[in-house]
Amino acid sequence: MREMLSMIVVLTVLTAVSGGLLAAVEKTTKPQIEEQVLKFQKAPAIKDIFTDITNDPIQERFNVTVDDTTLQVFPGALSDGQKAVAFEAKGTGFGGPIGLMVGINLETDEIIAVRVTTHSETPGIGSRAKDDLSFVSQFTGKSMSANFGLKKGGGEIDAMSGATVTSGGVSQAALAAQALYKKLKPEIVKQIAN
Repeated sequence: MREMLSMIVVLTVLTAVSGGLLAAVEKTTKPQIEEQVLKFQKAPAIKDIFTDITNDPIQERFNVTVDDTTLQVFPGALSDGQKAVAFEAKGTGFGGPIGLMVGINLETDEIIAVRVTTHSETPGIGSRAKDDLSFVSQFTGKSMSANFGLKKGGGEIDAMSGATVTSGGVSQAALAAQALYKKLKPEIVKQIAN
């Protein structure tokens, strides 16, 4: 009985020390990971979305929180004087989460462009959502009140041939962006005005 008690104490101490070390490593590396994601995934997508701006959305980014929803927003000052924003929304594809950066003109509530930022889709099939701009260009110019679902389900978006699940995941991310935009637009506008 004594040996068992000793073993339980040793295992508890080892578990606590291991958990503490893992938490410390996570806390230490989290800012660097976020910086790398920003630099290599989000920034290139924002650059592709905002081709004609007069500011630096990466430097001017801010967070907006309403209820329990927090969103990182990248503001864009378009060369014609209009304001725009970009933010990332998530959907679920065949291989897991799909990140979609959506750029929106705040004055017209129309999509400027969208780009896939992250995915775990099958190379050469679902991965085309990121590389083949003909699919994501379907969102360009659409109103934020449009139906971003796939055409086979009554929506306005054509699925990629052979990658229906991935196409559905991108559409799901666009619908999530639509819901976020509707919920957070007043706060976004207020932040940009300040």
